[in-house]
Amino acid sequence: MSLLDVLLGRKHPPLVGLDISSSSVKLVELGQSASGEYIVERFATESFEKGWIADGQIEKFDEVADAVRRVVVKSGTRTKHVAMAMPQSAVITKKIMLPAGLREEELEMQVESEANQYIPFSLDEVSLDFCVVGPSPTSAGDVEVLIAASRKDRVQDRQGLAEAAGLKPLVLDIESHASRLAVGRLIQALPNEGRDSLVALFEIGAETTSLKVLRDDELLYDRDQAFGGSQLTQLISRQYGFSFEEAEQKKLAGDLPEDYEQSILNPFVDSMAQEVGRALQYFFTSTPHHKVHYVMLAGGSAALPGLKERVTEQTGFASMIVNPFDGMKLGSSVRESKLRREAPSYLTACGLAMRRFLQ
Repeated sequence: MSLLDVLLGRKHPPLVGLDISSSSVKLVELGQSASGEYIVERFATESFEKGWIADGQIEKFDEVADAVRRVVVKSGTRTKHVAMAMPQSAVITKKIMLPAGLREEELEMQVESEANQYIPFSLDEVSLDFCVVGPSPTSAGDVEVLIAASRKDRVQDRQGLAEAAGLKPLVLDIESHASRLAVGRLIQALPNEGRDSLVALFEIGAETTSLKVLRDDELLYDRDQAFGGSQLTQLISRQYGFSFEEAEQKKLAGDLPEDYEQSILNPFVDSMAQEVGRALQYFFTSTPHHKVHYVMLAGGSAALPGLKERVTEQTGFASMIVNPFDGMKLGSSVRESKLRREAPSYLTACGLAMRRFLQ
């Protein structure tokens, strides 16, 4: 990097975070002030129809690519470089120990040889990457290396979506790593910077809810459960005779009959709080832990009225709704009320956008 680049503030060239989930594509672009504070420059979302993406696989490529194009236009960004992520289910990760001080090419050879043992495909069929995490916590003189591998066709699908929208993918992350990067900021804002605290992060997606239990940057536990916001949409669809797409639109717009809250929303919030309680109980019975210090709720359904309070009642632990933009400044084109309302669903996209400042 030239000195000119640094003087002109180009140390971190613009990069947008693009999160493609089973139900939508979300875009976030962050800037940074002279004092190092994050600035939310742009954010936008575009919904998918049911079945366009199933189990992390892109089933309707052209339709998803069109939605990606629309979200770029809607956001107003001029940035072409993007950070994207693969679903956790499409990536095999493994931590290995290698001797410290190996040259880059020696590291690569060792990683390929180790990867052969853990990856159930020919190495010709996979995209393989690795990074040195740091000194090994257990064996002196070794370093911990994280290997990540995904089938080339899955990687090419993601890259192809970006390219079809006129974008250039620079970073391909793993969704769970991006969300952990974004939530790490929020944990540091907790009392005592969150040190030694067990934080249960629930990401409530359309089809799946994942629980990650974190302590001091370490992932202690990770488990997915098959419940999510689309179950509420299905209940609305059945009760009022709407199509799934209509029900989803009316749910997001708050345009539902008077009895909706009493007959559908409240019972659904109760059952979601019970699922959160069950997931925590499963964590306690399968690990030495018997409590968490904080429950964080993220994802599109996290902000359902009353959910945070019901989770606190159900579990007995302090619960909070995740706002990944908390403590960030807002750019002139950002509508604060819309951002606050939708913030919990932007956790992964925000983490991807933060990659701009970690390069």
